[in-house]
Amino acid sequence: MSAEEGGASGTGSTGGAALTIAVDGPSGSGKSSVSKGVARRLGLAYLDTGAMYRAATWWCLHRGEDLADQAAVAHAVRVMPLVMGLDPSGPTVHVDGTDVGEAIRSTEISTAVSAVATNLDVRAELRRLQRAVIEAERTPSGFAGGRGVVAEGRDITTVVAPDADARVLLTASEEARLARRSLDVHGTADAAAVEATKDQVLRRDRDDATVSQFQVAADGVVTVDSSELDLEQTIDAVLAVVEQVTGRVVGPRQGS
Repeated sequence: MSAEEGGASGTGSTGGAALTIAVDGPSGSGKSSVSKGVARRLGLAYLDTGAMYRAATWWCLHRGEDLADQAAVAHAVRVMPLVMGLDPSGPTVHVDGTDVGEAIRSTEISTAVSAVATNLDVRAELRRLQRAVIEAERTPSGFAGGRGVVAEGRDITTVVAPDADARVLLTASEEARLARRSLDVHGTADAAAVEATKDQVLRRDRDDATVSQFQVAADGVVTVDSSELDLEQTIDAVLAVVEQVTGRVVGPRQGS
């Protein structure tokens, strides 16, 4: 796997040294939108590790792999030509030269992704790739010129980057999470849309919980509950955590 080259600029400051921010959380907690917002504010790269699992699922289905054949799926993922675009203003996902950014958000992929994401050999391979991206973003040759990265997913704070400069578990009530995902998928959060989304969200969390701990903060991980916060307020809350745990001023808050 490789990351697209480019550059990032932001309004905040990370004090000159590379900054790795790890954000975990359940479906619908807002971690993708919040992580992109934090990365934009600070001029950092953005890594959506969940998109990597979705891309792996797309690739396996594209190749006609039986997702129940764990060895075949793991092999397919090891040879997957994946390129992750790290621009928080427009992250991209390409597999074998194909832009799959839209395709991996389909209902087909959402339904099938747990079979790939719970494959332990797949997890080991994608974690290796994720660590490589995070390490590369601590160097001047990285997308953000060595400023660092915001990486979000399920096990970033505990397994992929347990030594990140700041680690956040972003949570929200089940009601808030279902409403947000319904808006994303159906464009509305009415009762019918929420019900249609409920199984997908809760089943994915339940399945992933068998191989990853992302519902309770580990030692040293700070919990941010976004249930009653809007997007900008949640971004501000995460930035406040970064300042608190690193002792580094990371820029002005929204509206300040």
